[in-house]
Amino acid sequence: MADKSLKSLWGGRFTGGLDPLMQLYNASFPYDKKMYEADLQGTKVYTAGLQKLGLLTEHELSEIHRGLDLILAEWRAGEFKDVPDDEDIHTANERRLGELIGRDIAGKVHTGRSRNDQVATDMRIYVREELKVIENILKELILVFVQRAEVEIDVLMPGYTHLQRAQPIRWSHWLLSYATYLSADLQRLQQLIERVNLSPLGSGALAGHPYSIDRDFLAAGLGFGGVIPNSLTAVSDRDFVVETLFWGTLFMNHLSRFSEDLIIYSTAEFGFIDLADAYSTGSSLMPQKKNPDSLELLRGKSGRVFGSLAGFLMTLKSLPSTYDKDLQEDKEPLFDALTTVSHSISIATGVLSTLAVNKERMLAALTPDMLATDLADYLVRKGVPFRETHHISGAVVRLAEVKKCGGIDKLSLEELQSVDNRFGPDVVAEVFDYERSVERRDAIGGTAKSAVLDQVARLRATL
Repeated sequence: MADKSLKSLWGGRFTGGLDPLMQLYNASFPYDKKMYEADLQGTKVYTAGLQKLGLLTEHELSEIHRGLDLILAEWRAGEFKDVPDDEDIHTANERRLGELIGRDIAGKVHTGRSRNDQVATDMRIYVREELKVIENILKELILVFVQRAEVEIDVLMPGYTHLQRAQPIRWSHWLLSYATYLSADLQRLQQLIERVNLSPLGSGALAGHPYSIDRDFLAAGLGFGGVIPNSLTAVSDRDFVVETLFWGTLFMNHLSRFSEDLIIYSTAEFGFIDLADAYSTGSSLMPQKKNPDSLELLRGKSGRVFGSLAGFLMTLKSLPSTYDKDLQEDKEPLFDALTTVSHSISIATGVLSTLAVNKERMLAALTPDMLATDLADYLVRKGVPFRETHHISGAVVRLAEVKKCGGIDKLSLEELQSVDNRFGPDVVAEVFDYERSVERRDAIGGTAKSAVLDQVARLRATL
């Protein structure tokens, strides 16, 4: 009976065995085992806190730490052997600790601790470290955007609204638009890491610790920035999971829009970019095809991460306080989303680093009608109100269409003056030049070279 109780941390109250299906339904070890290091780290610091209270001797603490180090080595070497009764990572590690150092000493590690505060601690450690990795690779992705923007600053392309050609911009300006989205994601991520980095350890099952353990000592030992000040909240709070999933959803939406643009730009109809073979696939039937599968997967997996967020929010929405077993459903969507986001950043970095730009096709896609606003601005500089110049410019566009002359730049000065006599001989030189159009937009955030380089400097400062 005593042995069975050791196998199940909650087993002393129960005499009958679990339905085998219930045992499988209840188990979380297959997916929470990836938190093995966080669990061992938490136990190491927690037992140091127990020794500080006099609840463990120095010898017992030394033995416990020796055993925990051996278990960590087994995990890292892929040699840890789980058994059917390992309900979760906590049970598995404590069971193995008893095998290595004896159950009399191993049985003391859980003194005053509940799996409720233990799992909350493990998750916060694990998520914190995963988010730090994501932070670093996200910086690398942003840097690729910035570096390409610097190198390819002279490449011009159409800017679009409603997927219709709108005004000339720099390719670099387009690149930095996504770098700006991602830099905001980076800032949100850094703020998220701070909120994740609070310690629930020492809260017990819900009511607090019965032996006055030093929670600040535990938090400092585990690298937390502070403690969660209410034990009820500490064991049941999963807002950090929701925030992580929300952050991942918003970030993946940015990657999805970036991918959609590149998918469009890579079509034969546009031909603005060529994806590297490493990030493309062919067709099983049509040998001429080069499919942008990497980008389509980035676009598709944004839905996967959002699904994790939506599903877990439904798990949380009607839970009573404090801990309920429903909260075990936090790990699978969280772990899947973290993996998906991390892999997606790496794929996006590879795609962007290796794609080739067809600047001639981009330039050829610029058309004179995209300078219609510049035509209006020409008259504004002569003192004509913009609302009036907008109407005049529209009339010029309509005249070019009626005459079927091939564009507003093909109209003669006389024809332009037939619309408005304030057009002068300088109109062609002032208006019908794509580089000049781009360079006029030199306010902060604009597409002029100076404004783009200012964006580059700001983003580098962020990094």
